[in-house]
Amino acid sequence: MRTEKKLQLAKLRRFRLRKKISGTSERPRMSVRFTGKNIHVQFIDDRAGRTLASTSTLSKAVPDRDTMAANVAGATRIGRLSAEAAKGKGITQVVFDRSGARYHGKVKALADAAREGGLKF
Repeated sequence: MRTEKKLQLAKLRRFRLRKKISGTSERPRMSVRFTGKNIHVQFIDDRAGRTLASTSTLSKAVPDRDTMAANVAGATRIGRLSAEAAKGKGITQVVFDRSGARYHGKVKALADAAREGGLKF
């Protein structure tokens, strides 16, 4: 399958999910995005159109960010750190947005670590 087609199908999966989920200030959307090398997590209030908190493997606040990768171990660490960042902003409940990725492996590890960190979804 050509990469253009794969990218188009991934975009359609993301749009299909985004039709159904939306974040508010009380319960923001926890958007998770994996690239080949990095992991990005954002807490978004869709009504106001604002990002309330974010964490990434590229963030300067992340310890040992040079050794982190977009694998299960990195996802677990980013999940814990994102839960801490959210709790620091007063966020306890979120709507989980997996951005079209299947809920297994890295995505599941990140979600489980965020739940252990105190987020409810």
